[in-house]
Amino acid sequence: MSDLLLDTHVWAWSLSGDRRLSGAIRARIAEASAVLVSPISLYEIAQKVRLGKWPQMTPLIDSLPKHLVDQGAKVARLEPEICLRAGALDWTHRDPFDRLLAATALYFKIAIVSADVVFDGIVARVW
Repeated sequence: MSDLLLDTHVWAWSLSGDRRLSGAIRARIAEASAVLVSPISLYEIAQKVRLGKWPQMTPLIDSLPKHLVDQGAKVARLEPEICLRAGALDWTHRDPFDRLLAATALYFKIAIVSADVVFDGIVARVW
């Protein structure tokens, strides 16, 4: 068993019971020693709700920290080194949320659970 970092969409899907999370992925998350969610994911969800880009998350926005605790997940620390690495990472992908998530996975030396292949070759990805 090892620790895992959830990509923002994976965490959101876990909250809504989305069928895109396979049984195998759900099992892998359940078997993890620790499941981490970056504070950047909360920021990303809040921003997208505010901009009207993620309306299905609107009902959950105020209770996200409680859901995180209820799921037994932990908030990943956002260290200065993570921020520096995200900015300096030699990666053409420009999405700041993904860059911070990748840098978090690298910092903690853990895999990210994500459907997004953009992480391949940068960090270990579970899907």
